[in-house]
Amino acid sequence: MTSQPSPNAPSSPRRRGRPRRTPEASDVRNRLVRVGLEFLTEKGYGASSVDEILKTAGVPKGNFYHYFRSKSDFGITLIEAYDAYFLRKLDATFLNTDRPAIARVSDFAEDAIAGMARHDFKRGCLVGNLGQEMGTLPEAYRAKLTATFEGWQARLETCLRQAQSQGDLDAHKDPASLAAFFWIGWEGAVLRAKLERDPAPLRLFMTTFMTLLAP
Repeated sequence: MTSQPSPNAPSSPRRRGRPRRTPEASDVRNRLVRVGLEFLTEKGYGASSVDEILKTAGVPKGNFYHYFRSKSDFGITLIEAYDAYFLRKLDATFLNTDRPAIARVSDFAEDAIAGMARHDFKRGCLVGNLGQEMGTLPEAYRAKLTATFEGWQARLETCLRQAQSQGDLDAHKDPASLAAFFWIGWEGAVLRAKLERDPAPLRLFMTTFMTLLAP
């Protein structure tokens, strides 16, 4: 049993700096990030105001600036949060050893289409949305978005190399180029699906891409 401090013992010196985050404070920050992700995947950066996000989240303006220096700083946090979420989804699919590696690519697409359908195709990809707006975004976003896409490509490239080792992808095909091509085409298909509120562009792209992978 650990000993309890004496009631008369001197208290520990208070640390300077930001106050310690309580569970309630952490919940406020998480709520801001969650609502921010919803706004940026649906409306984009330029059309999403901090005031609108705060109103939806039910958070006072002062709390926002306790966690984020500016809207630009908030946007970087949202990119990182979205990337972490998306990498978990990619790993759950691309590392699924219960399925042939080549089939995992289609599995990812079907899961993504189902996710867009749940929101009536009103929400797209946050990273793709920001890429479309890059001309009006802080320049620091460019490297962040590029690195994010490269991380996604690396996950798919590894999956395609496994498909080669399993004999389902020809040895002369380049997994790195195919992975880069996939994300270029997929993001365009997501944009078109959101525009048309229809999964047809995504299915057309996947049919074409899977044909490229066929032996």
